[in-house]
Amino acid sequence: MNTSITEDIQLNHKPEYVHEIIAIVQSNESPRVIKEKLGDYHENDIAEALQMMNPSERRKLYNLLGKEELSDIFSYLDDAAVYLSELDIRRAVDILTIMDADDAVDVLRKLDKVKRTDLIELMDEESKNDIIMIASFDDDEIGSKMTTNYISIGAGLSIKSAMKELVQQAEENDNISTIYAVSEDNTFYGAIDLKDLIIARESTTLESIIATSYPYVYGHETIDDCIEKLKDYSEDSIPVLDNDNKIIGVITSQDIIQVVDDEMGEDYAKLAGLTAEEDLKEPIKESVKKRLPWLVILLGLGLVVSSVVGLFEGVVEQLTLIICFQSLILDMAGNVGTQSLAVTIRVLMDENLTAKQRVELMLKEMGIGLTNGIFLGLLSFACIGGYIYLFKEKSFVFAFATSGCIGVALLLSMIISSLTGTMIPIFFKKVKIDPAVASGPLITTINDLVAVITYYGLSWLFLIEILGLAGH
Repeated sequence: MNTSITEDIQLNHKPEYVHEIIAIVQSNESPRVIKEKLGDYHENDIAEALQMMNPSERRKLYNLLGKEELSDIFSYLDDAAVYLSELDIRRAVDILTIMDADDAVDVLRKLDKVKRTDLIELMDEESKNDIIMIASFDDDEIGSKMTTNYISIGAGLSIKSAMKELVQQAEENDNISTIYAVSEDNTFYGAIDLKDLIIARESTTLESIIATSYPYVYGHETIDDCIEKLKDYSEDSIPVLDNDNKIIGVITSQDIIQVVDDEMGEDYAKLAGLTAEEDLKEPIKESVKKRLPWLVILLGLGLVVSSVVGLFEGVVEQLTLIICFQSLILDMAGNVGTQSLAVTIRVLMDENLTAKQRVELMLKEMGIGLTNGIFLGLLSFACIGGYIYLFKEKSFVFAFATSGCIGVALLLSMIISSLTGTMIPIFFKKVKIDPAVASGPLITTINDLVAVITYYGLSWLFLIEILGLAGH
């Protein structure tokens, strides 16, 4: 067989780990053998398999594995609270205690208040304090996404003492690639790369390998405000400080990926006219609550559009044919506005955008709308004029006067739609509202209003008042 084909087959082949894991758990082999076999699989694969097992198989798995292994597996479960409820309270406490505090908070938030309180009360003081601290931050604050799994050492230590401190703390915290240095009063001082500490000679001062310009964020900063800062630095972790500049946790690269993914999911949901992101397992009631508010608003705007159309009833009565091309104008205006909206929101994610750059963005989008509008307007003029003349059996003058009106209306609506698709999110950003709220449906509805006024207004002025084509 051809070597390249063989390589493609190997690359595209995904082993059925999940089914293999379930088969191992279902087997009659000894607990020791099953545990050894499960040790060959990643915790994420075991977590996926766990969700496909029946209750008796899950209980068997819980009994086979220790609390360390279970805590790693539970960290990968989206609905870990459901499976945690299947364990006795002492085992559940042990697992939550070992889990990173941010993961434990996510699990606890999904439990009922009574069980959550009982579990927290049974934890050791350090774990309890970490969980309470992270839970104290609002969901939109970066502190709610941090972990307390990090290592900090005094900036005044020697290389030998720093290594000794690292080894001691590594027993509890495995996030060791970056070590954080603090001053005597525990104020954040800088960061040390593990490699630099390992290769440093004993005569080297710790001060010389500390990066004092290392990036950091404050716990109460909103995710929207600091997400660009997090993305710009390709670090394994970034420290989170309190208002006294003392380190209280870190945001890991995994946390950053999750935060960015969550933000993109929320923005996508808003662009679709939802108040929040949905998932497949969400109850119908919750999905309706997320969708209904925007639909009510859009219904109101739709009624405004319909009312405006009603104002031009006289135009439609005199030129019935023009109503056939209304959807063309509305659709193109909506599409152009949504394109400008998508580009603008992406650009606005750059917090350093100046007022001059925003004006340039609006002018650029208008220029694009003008260029596309001229091309599509001329195309519409030729195609629609020919269609009316040949198939509707209208006069040459009427056919191409109508198509000319449609072409000009298309051009104007595309220019205006490009402008509104850019201006609305910029305005929302200026007044501290998430620009994604200027969703596709909202922009489309506003542009429908603009397109209706432009189209019927031009038809009345150009075709009826100037050319006197009423009644054709």
